[in-house]
Amino acid sequence: MIEASTKSGRPMAMYSISDLDHRLVPSERMPVLFVGHGNPMHALADNAYTRTWTAVGTELPQPQAIVVISAHWLTPGATHITDAPKNPIIYDFGGFPDELSKVTYDSVGDTDVARLLARQLVEYEAELDKQWGLDHGTWSILKFIAPAPQVPVLQISIDYSMPLPKLYELYGRLRAMRRRGVLFIGSGNIVHALGRAKWHGGGAWDWAQQFDADTAVALRDREIGKLVDPYGTWAEARIAVPTDDHYRPMIAALSLLEDGEDISFFNDSIDMGSISMRSFVTA
Repeated sequence: MIEASTKSGRPMAMYSISDLDHRLVPSERMPVLFVGHGNPMHALADNAYTRTWTAVGTELPQPQAIVVISAHWLTPGATHITDAPKNPIIYDFGGFPDELSKVTYDSVGDTDVARLLARQLVEYEAELDKQWGLDHGTWSILKFIAPAPQVPVLQISIDYSMPLPKLYELYGRLRAMRRRGVLFIGSGNIVHALGRAKWHGGGAWDWAQQFDADTAVALRDREIGKLVDPYGTWAEARIAVPTDDHYRPMIAALSLLEDGEDISFFNDSIDMGSISMRSFVTA
């Protein structure tokens, strides 16, 4: 049995390694996705973005579990993993039509899968969390990618105080779980300058297009050093990524790739002038 204490002093869950090893069986390598989720109103839409999410979802192999790293679950100084048996839906926004707060997404969690994930992150003292559910960074895209999940769905939080290189290292510890049936999805936006959004239409800002294009090249060429230091690499970063909460899920997804693994882009456009919807899936 393993037992430890978290930084907060609360004991971590005890679990038997031998028992948990039977929960997820070896599999072919599962894909990794990064999805630019953008405006939560996409959850109610039938548009080019949502149709592509649906199409991508139909091409995915059947996983044993789906794990999402969303820009909307930030836990400074800690990393949490959901382990409730039933996932509540979190409507973590305001000022949108009431219809958006009526969207449902029926899914279950899995304590054993959560503990397996925590075991990979034991050096980071990952904590199991029964209070969080699925925020809109998760359900707004899974509604299309996996509309009726037959497997558990979990979230892993983002330590917002952790430097990007360290964050890359943290999520990289989960890479082996791809060969145990886990489909990982990062959900955020590479360019997310909400304060400069064009709510009433209009083309993309030049700086948004430039930063999106530059990061796409770096992603294609796996230039990790540039991607984990955007502010030191690209002049447009300060305006394109005023805060890096939505950028971090892309770093998480990137860290899960194996050496030499290619990616394929989809939804590679700018929405509302300043929100990059660029997404990728391992090829």
